[in-house]
Amino acid sequence: MGIEKAIAKQGYLLSSVDFLTNWARSNSVWPMPMGLACCAIEMMAMAGPQYDVSRFGSEVFRFSPRQADLMIVAGWTTYKMSHAIKRIWDQMPDPKWCIAMGACASTGGMHRVYGVVQGVDQFLPVDIYIPGCPPRPEVVIHALNTIQEKIRTEHSVVQD
Repeated sequence: MGIEKAIAKQGYLLSSVDFLTNWARSNSVWPMPMGLACCAIEMMAMAGPQYDVSRFGSEVFRFSPRQADLMIVAGWTTYKMSHAIKRIWDQMPDPKWCIAMGACASTGGMHRVYGVVQGVDQFLPVDIYIPGCPPRPEVVIHALNTIQEKIRTEHSVVQD
């Protein structure tokens, strides 16, 4: 009898710490909403009952940076506001992830003026870019699922 059958027969479950930690972390992503413009309405719709983001463990929007691990920057950002966003990002505990929601957060959108940052990736490390003006809630949920998959495949130890 193989060791696997003997262990299964006794009711043990074998796994790695990475797998269990990443599974728990990916199913409890708490967003920090940075609703700066019209994209914030679609972000709020994503959290509403029609789209039921609680299926993915992300219904708890945290407005305290010390309790959030995913920042969703929704809308265009001025240079003046970018300093506040960066300060909030720095207060979030590691590991943390960022979604640039909409054309304005990703590239500045139609706001080609001196006061608007042409993409939040100039001051934040962005993991997912969501296109659209404004993007639909389904696309935001897809980005959340992509972040969850990224979390599940992370390794805490350096692989050779």
